[in-house]
Amino acid sequence: MSRNPVGAPSRGRLFGTDGVRGVAGRDLTAELAMDLSVAAAHVLGDAGAFHASVGRRGRPIAVVGRDPRASGEFLEAAVVAGLASSGVDVLRLGVLPTPAVAYLTNALGADLGVMLSASHNPAPDNGIKFFTRGGYKLPDAVENEIEQRLGEKWNRPVGESVGRVREAYGEADRYVSHLLTTLPHSLDGLRVVVDCAHGAAHMVAPEALLRAGAAVETIGAAPDGLNINDGVGSTHLAALREAVVGSGADLGIAYDGDADRCLAVTGTGEEIDGDQIMAILALSMQADGRLAKDTVVATVMSNLGFKLALREAGLSVVETAVGDRYVLEAMQDGGYTLGGEQSGHVIMLDYATTGDGLLTSLHLMAEVARQGRSLADLASVMTKLPQVLVNVRDVVKAKASAPELRAAVAEAEDELGETGRVLIRPSGTEPMIRVMVEAESHDQAKAVADRLADVVRTVCA
Repeated sequence: MSRNPVGAPSRGRLFGTDGVRGVAGRDLTAELAMDLSVAAAHVLGDAGAFHASVGRRGRPIAVVGRDPRASGEFLEAAVVAGLASSGVDVLRLGVLPTPAVAYLTNALGADLGVMLSASHNPAPDNGIKFFTRGGYKLPDAVENEIEQRLGEKWNRPVGESVGRVREAYGEADRYVSHLLTTLPHSLDGLRVVVDCAHGAAHMVAPEALLRAGAAVETIGAAPDGLNINDGVGSTHLAALREAVVGSGADLGIAYDGDADRCLAVTGTGEEIDGDQIMAILALSMQADGRLAKDTVVATVMSNLGFKLALREAGLSVVETAVGDRYVLEAMQDGGYTLGGEQSGHVIMLDYATTGDGLLTSLHLMAEVARQGRSLADLASVMTKLPQVLVNVRDVVKAKASAPELRAAVAEAEDELGETGRVLIRPSGTEPMIRVMVEAESHDQAKAVADRLADVVRTVCA
């Protein structure tokens, strides 16, 4: 019999699109973190598993990492206490990117992994993400089972059956070494400015890039627990642009707080988004025969210019709903090797089980170095079509498929032809419907988007 745990939100499903997230100490409390860890241990742990890393059968093993948020300190303590009290041996990885925790879950033969981070959110927020054996994010069914088992009665281990806890901070080098083994070309000769968002990559990213051969300047690499994502990182590119242009670097790379994604800027400060990065990587992988089935997986939010560029190159695009977990599911189901989102979550399934900003940036820079061309030149393979997004608030999301709205969308699509696109998408968390329009010109995109937004306000009121 489950109960509502202390500190748990009273509304809706506890797990969101990327774990459990909220304001630390208010929504995400120590009590809730411990309860979740106990339930996750019961669902994901397997006391009979054979652990190659230690050569024995015995207690389940968990790895736990976090970003530098101040709240991560007490949440880590709660998570470790919950796991160890459930009979799970815990390896504390310290401050590391989310994809590092995913990789080490697999590399160390752990039964589960836990990452404490709220990604690009401000410092007061935090979150808990779980990984299954092998380093994969949890499917909905497993998240539901964890929720259902919150607060259940259980037999508590005692004596030698309780889990043991040890520090494993040195495992960061295992992750960096893994990344370097994937590189097809060194970064010799490249000068890069790296914005670490005062986040989880502040140590491993500069080290990896230096070891790969690049000359590295860093910004956003002095976390104090409170400054993560504050005016820096992939959601705030102004500081990176200024540093790249001011230093005369070849390019800049910006990670978010947990470094599971990255964006880039050219030597002149032009933003390079996830679509452009995927286009560059797709062509490189196609040329080397590494792009499975000549196909890339992307979400419905990817720019039409991305799809047109890949079509011109003889490549296909498989579309998914928004969210890197859906991209990964489609990649696994179809046997594809590259996928991602416009926001910079890029999954290279040959080397990682989740989006990895550092891995992505290394391969992007390797292609710049290999071809001896500027990032701007490589990114010119695709032309971004003007994209206008209108958020229509305080509407009934269930009416987004109303016949009148579908008819208006069909009329707009006829008007735009093959060089335009319309997407009507209800928000997953708010009473809001998003209207996105792409067209050959910004004026046309805005006019169509505003017209459809008026239809939404009328039909979905």
